[in-house]
Amino acid sequence: MRIARFAIGDTVAYGIVESAGDSIADSDPEIARIRPIRGMPFGGELEPAETTFPLPTVRFLPPVLPSKIVGIGKNYLAHAQELGAYAPEEPLMFLKPNTTVVGPGASIVLPSISERVDFEGELAVVIGALCRNVAVEDADMVIGGYTCANDVTARDLQMRDTQWTRAKGFDTFAPLGPWIETTLDTTQAQIQTSVNGEVRQAAAVADLVFGIPQIIAHVSAVMTLLPGDVILTGTPAGIGPLQDQDEVSVTVTGIGTLSNDVRLGD
Repeated sequence: MRIARFAIGDTVAYGIVESAGDSIADSDPEIARIRPIRGMPFGGELEPAETTFPLPTVRFLPPVLPSKIVGIGKNYLAHAQELGAYAPEEPLMFLKPNTTVVGPGASIVLPSISERVDFEGELAVVIGALCRNVAVEDADMVIGGYTCANDVTARDLQMRDTQWTRAKGFDTFAPLGPWIETTLDTTQAQIQTSVNGEVRQAAAVADLVFGIPQIIAHVSAVMTLLPGDVILTGTPAGIGPLQDQDEVSVTVTGIGTLSNDVRLGD
């Protein structure tokens, strides 16, 4: 099931996406629709409304507003190697503020104080239940769904600071979307990032150094996870810089495609 957060007029709601393609842009406007649900999509059975809206009449928003975003670094071996590093012995965690979140179609803004801003396409896990100290074997019970993410990073600032808060914390540096897919076979899913239509990253999610259950267990041993929190599972090899006027797209098979344009900031 695909669950999106959307606006129509002054109203913001969650809804079930019906008969859509793999992205908002390639959905047939004649049949693709969204059906609002009452309340939040976590913590109980969904209550769909009888009314539906054609997809072209709504504005898609970030599919979730997390209390926190937890990133996992160097979680594909080839990516660690392209950074001149080895895969870590345990999941390497960092945090992005929730003010980095933007939705599908929103602009990634390049800050004037950085000379190199990189794309990092990722599979994101959306937490569906309040949890702490989750066992590896119980991790599936706290997953609310999955979405596409771009862990945008000011690479020069990351190298200069030696820690990652500033480099990953700028507004617009966490595009999420286009929707939450509640079920996903991660053993078969592929991730691909394209810039201006050219494929730059491509890998199997199964190539993660630390799998999703291990990541959830590791993170939840440190901090309480709330419904709607997001874990970024890591980016494959092939990261590279973004330029003004670029269009960057992250596709995860079984979910869809998240696309954002790029523009210069003040």
